[in-house]
Order: sequence, then C-alpha cells, then structure tokens
Amino acid sequence: MRAWFFPPRPDRWLVDDPRERRLIRVELLIVFAITLGLTGLSSLLSLVDSLLQPVALSRQTVAINVPQADLGVLDLLKQLVGVIRLTAWGALGVYLLHRAGFALAAIGLDASRKKRDALGGLGLAALIGIPGLGFYLLAYGLGINLAVAPTTLNDAWWRPVVLILLAIGNAWAEEALVVGYLITRLRQLGQSENRSLVVAAVLRGSYHLYQGFGGFLGNVVMGLVFGRAWQRTNRLWPLVIAHALIDVVAFVGYAALRDKVSWLP
Repeated sequence: MRAWFFPPRPDRWLVDDPRERRLIRVELLIVFAITLGLTGLSSLLSLVDSLLQPVALSRQTVAINVPQADLGVLDLLKQLVGVIRLTAWGALGVYLLHRAGFALAAIGLDASRKKRDALGGLGLAALIGIPGLGFYLLAYGLGINLAVAPTTLNDAWWRPVVLILLAIGNAWAEEALVVGYLITRLRQLGQSENRSLVVAAVLRGSYHLYQGFGGFLGNVVMGLVFGRAWQRTNRLWPLVIAHALIDVVAFVGYAALRDKVSWLP
C-alpha cells in the first residue's frame, strides 16, 4: 500500500547534464504554451469572466462542442480540423519522447497487451465516469459550476461520428501530453512521482476551469487516478480508452438525451 502512495522514481531516466535539463525545461514551456497550457490560461480567464457576470455560475451555460460554421459541410470540415489538431498535439508529445530515445513500450503505447489494456480502460471509465457525473450534478447544485452542454451541434447525419472522433481526439491529446509526456519529462528532471502526479493533475484541471470550480476539482481527481494508474502499470492505452469512453458517453449521450430528461441541467 505504501508503494502505491509513495512510489519510487525511476532514476534510470534521470538526466544529469545541465544543458540537457535546460533544453527539457524549454521544451516543456514551448509544448504546453502551444497546447494545453495555453488552453488552461484561456480557461482561467473564462472562469474569471463568468464570475464577474451579474448572475450566479449555475445560471450560466458553457458548451464544449459548438458549431464552427453556418453551412453544414463547412462545419463538418472545421470539426474534422479540430480532430486533426488534437491528434497532432498528442503525437507531438510522443514524437518528442521518441526522439529522446523512448520507445512506445516505455510509455505503454505498444500493442503487446490489447485485451488487458481494453479491460483496464473499461474499468477506469466506470471508476471515473459514474462518480464524475454525480460530482458534476452536485457541484452544479451547490452553485460552483456552470451548466455544461457537451454539444450544441446541429442534428446533422454526421454529428455522432464527429462527436466520437472529438472524444477520441481529446482522450489521445490529454493522456499523451499530460500523462505520458509530461510525467516522463518531469522524471528526467528529478521530480518525485508524487510531485509529478500533482503537477499533471492540476494542469488537467486548469484547462477545465471554464466549466467552474467543480470542473476543475473533478478533473484534478481524474488526473490523480489516471496518473497514478500509469505510474504503477506503465500502460497509457487504458487511460486513452477510458477517457475516450467517458467523452463518447458524455457527448453522444447528451445529444440524445437533451430536452428529453429533466435531471440534466
């Protein structure tokens, strides 16, 4: 049990050369300045703007997946561009680790354990997804969260497909960057496993601040669970699978249930 909460740092990854350590720090700043770190800053500003409004947070609504154009075909193409962007963000982190000498197996992105990874993903999705919905409803009821609309896309034939692709893109980008890439780089800089875990979890929460304090706290908890699971198993695919399943249920499920059930804000 103690090893679960206080796991040892894999010192074989530690970088001692001062020049290489500086380059890693610069790389981290650049990568997150153009990806999820900048998104976190924008999300913080969105929360500040919501707090300055004359109505309570729970009286405000924020949408995640919104139309990008009036013409249907252009909206579809712009949504697909968003999917490509998310895919490229995650690929950037994996590529930089590959260039640094890390094989896919080193961060758990190889295909050696397909069945086990799939089952692990299902388990993590149930562990986080079901309580996560309850926590969101609680936070909304307490007035510390906005009403979150996972999608406001028009009822077009391509909507379910795009929502599924966006869910997969979100999962890939976040888990590849915030877990596989960030924690690996922090290990190289000599950070402890617990400190790296907290940094990654807070970063994950930061780019959900636009949803309110509940969105931040819920995603910090998710980050702690997902990050520790990766640190203990060294398998990233279960995290990607679990995150994708959670988002697919949220995006597609909301689109199907919107205006049909009374308990959804």
